[in-house]
Amino acid sequence: MSAPRFYCTPPLRFGTTLELPPEAAHHAHRVLRLRVNDPVQLFDGEGNALDARISEIGGKRVVLGMLKPCATEPQPPLRIMLAQAMCSSEKMDWVVQKATELGAAEIQAVQTQRSVAKLSGERAERRTAHWRSVAIAACEQCGRNVLPQVHAPQEFSAWLAQMRGAAYAKFILQPEGSTALHKQPPPQGSAILLVGPEGGFSEDDARMAHLAGFAPIRLGKHILRTETAAIAGIAALQTLWGDFLYV
Repeated sequence: MSAPRFYCTPPLRFGTTLELPPEAAHHAHRVLRLRVNDPVQLFDGEGNALDARISEIGGKRVVLGMLKPCATEPQPPLRIMLAQAMCSSEKMDWVVQKATELGAAEIQAVQTQRSVAKLSGERAERRTAHWRSVAIAACEQCGRNVLPQVHAPQEFSAWLAQMRGAAYAKFILQPEGSTALHKQPPPQGSAILLVGPEGGFSEDDARMAHLAGFAPIRLGKHILRTETAAIAGIAALQTLWGDFLYV
């Protein structure tokens, strides 16, 4: 069984001892019931990680010793941005979790015409912070040491305007997509996967995306739910050009 993993905000200190942050200490002590000399692993979300053992635990403090740096993660062959049209909160949480596990480098929520949820201001900030906590928990579970960038939601047209000149291969998933993913030219280092909301893209949104350079792609012969399409699309990109090639 692998050692429990805990996220620590950078910089990760390479000294003789290290104290867990309060939230991680509570989880280690009260939830996992860890004991002195139990092994743990720490990571800072920037690729750095430490193996350690608990030297002191009690109350609200967990002190670690026997710190040993882990090997750094190699750069992925394909940097994937998932642009997910806003859907219900439960589905968005699921998408963020699974996209993190599958290695997405960036997660961008976009508010399309048919998006169920509309967020702005303080609500958008709270939801973005929540998604980031979901991504941290996913990294702790799956062994990933680099956190994805979780961006605040943007209006679809404004985000498309920013992406027009971006050096990404651009794909939009549509049931009526004209081609398969494997027939597209291989991305040169980075790709955007754009996924619609529960009701699909409106004609206006789809037209704007096509004009911004997004190639309409279909995954198989069935119509996928938005959360299924996001994960299937990332897995397909990783299989064709990304991390899955090097397992």
